[in-house]
Amino acid sequence: MPSHAFSEAPGNDSGQNWTMPHPAVIIDVGHGGIDGGASHGQLLEKDINLAIAGKLYLLLQSQGIPAVMNRTGDYALSEENRWHHTHSRHRKDLSQRKQLTEEIGSDLLVSLHVNAAKNSRKRGPLVLHQETGESALLAFCLQDALNRQQNSNEWPQLGKPFYLLRRVDEPSVIIEMGYISNAQDRAMLTDSFHQNEIARAIASGIRQYKWIAD
Repeated sequence: MPSHAFSEAPGNDSGQNWTMPHPAVIIDVGHGGIDGGASHGQLLEKDINLAIAGKLYLLLQSQGIPAVMNRTGDYALSEENRWHHTHSRHRKDLSQRKQLTEEIGSDLLVSLHVNAAKNSRKRGPLVLHQETGESALLAFCLQDALNRQQNSNEWPQLGKPFYLLRRVDEPSVIIEMGYISNAQDRAMLTDSFHQNEIARAIASGIRQYKWIAD
């Protein structure tokens, strides 16, 4: 695996009985490189995802929760995929993300994304989960924390069509952190202070999930 493929937080001796020697959390940083994701003018989803992922990684590390990021710069994971013989760059990207979860190993995966809609009034976070109870519990904890942070009242939803949620074995969720198409959300998603608030909400949801699950 290329050395830049992920960044790992060292363990600590905090005494928390759920801190494992292997990464507890994989932070899947959505899009990257040629794949910019959702956009608004020159603003690209991939850059927002990376900025918040970096803040979440540092926050989890400071709280003694081992974590890894599967993308630490602006590059496409599909470029590292030499084993999936397909002409689809998108499929290579997704299968590489799944492969990294198998190589790294973890307790759970959170995939960070930004939403978009034709209706510019639509706003707020949305967490998508697998069919398993563990994933649904993780999604509920994250949705609750993000709802409180953003003063919204969304419910998590089953993300059945999404590749990662169908193929990754550990409890996994996709977090749509807000809408790039909404002016209020866009201001939040691009402001460093509010990016930290989003990261803190996600970290809080992860801690709540671990407390209940363990």
